Amino acid sequence: MPRPSTSTKVGAAVLALSALAACSSAPQSGAATSSASAGAAYTWWDPYPQHDPASAWAKRVNTCGQQAGVTIQRTAYDTTALTNQALLAGQEGNAPDVILLDNPAVSTLADAGMLTSMGDFGLDTTKFDKNLIAAGELDGKTYGIPIGANTLALYYNKKLLDAAGVDPKSIKDWASLNAALKKVKAAGKKPITFSAIGTEEGSFQFLPWFWGAGAQLTQLDSPQAIEALTLWNTWIKDGTAPNSVISNSQNTTWEEFLTGEFAFAENGTWQINSAAKAGFPTGIVQIPGKDGGAAPTPTGGEFITVPVQKDTQRYSTTKKILECMTTPEGLVETGTTFAYYIPSTADGQKAILAKEPGLQPWVEAVRSAKGRTSDNLGTKYPKISEAMWTAVQKALSGTASPADALKAAQAQAKQAIGG
Repeated sequence: MPRPSTSTKVGAAVLALSALAACSSAPQSGAATSSASAGAAYTWWDPYPQHDPASAWAKRVNTCGQQAGVTIQRTAYDTTALTNQALLAGQEGNAPDVILLDNPAVSTLADAGMLTSMGDFGLDTTKFDKNLIAAGELDGKTYGIPIGANTLALYYNKKLLDAAGVDPKSIKDWASLNAALKKVKAAGKKPITFSAIGTEEGSFQFLPWFWGAGAQLTQLDSPQAIEALTLWNTWIKDGTAPNSVISNSQNTTWEEFLTGEFAFAENGTWQINSAAKAGFPTGIVQIPGKDGGAAPTPTGGEFITVPVQKDTQRYSTTKKILECMTTPEGLVETGTTFAYYIPSTADGQKAILAKEPGLQPWVEAVRSAKGRTSDNLGTKYPKISEAMWTAVQKALSGTASPADALKAAQAQAKQAIGG
């Protein structure tokens, strides 16, 4: 059946996207523009106003325009403004040639009829890791390509672990993680901190434990989901984690970790440089699945998307720009510019490891990561996520048991998505 027009869906799409404040690598505010020096003008929007026209990122974009024989007119917005502006431009029929979107927003704009599928566009997507490109898929079509990905792991304070007699390599599942946390607590130190705030950030941080227990977003009240929330709830009750996690953003959690008082903190790739400058030695371990192995962690990062154009002849040049941006060298340049995005192809990952071998644990984490809108959840995800973070808040604050909180969440999600 044909997709509804953008105009009929733009209001709902804006509301959905307002819930998806991304887990990104840098503060985003203001706007910036840049352009190359030759050829016809092609318009480019991205959510990186912190990278001005003189930045390495802007130069990278301009170089790809020059290689395609055109001038790039780049405009940068913060994430929320970008997605809302994109929907408005689609409604008015004056969308730019290229938009970089936070990955959960791709399916929303695709569902609004704004984006050209990569298949229709003629771009080969087979080189991209399947688990990463899945975040841009909807109803069997792919609507963008990932410029890279970030994700979550457990940072640790080596000094505290050594003092508690904990070998981070021993952490393989929930049982061994709990054993490590008990040793830290017995040594008189604070075991772990994370973000359980009642926003998308809280869902983002809960998902590794949720998925790591074997739970699925289509059934928020499954026994596996209850196990995951019970794990966090037990940590709060017995003092393994502080009550502050209920209101912690990811940045606040990181600030707690940098005090040197916590043995572990759940956080992302974007803190690599900060961890290197901490006043104590740090490392990371993968977030373990309940019964072993690395838990799937959610992917952050942007997708290059191509809005529908009335003049379809523009697509051939746009394709050249996208191909330039996603060569192994291009993905490495993007990855290091954003310190760090892990490239979304095997060749790109190999190339970045040749330059930065210390990224190996993060490459492994990204290889096992999962898009939040994967499994064809698409525009259902924001509604499910809100129900999930509401349940986490209820359980950790003590207003409901994990089972009751998740039962209410499943009913809320089912009603919201009409399922």
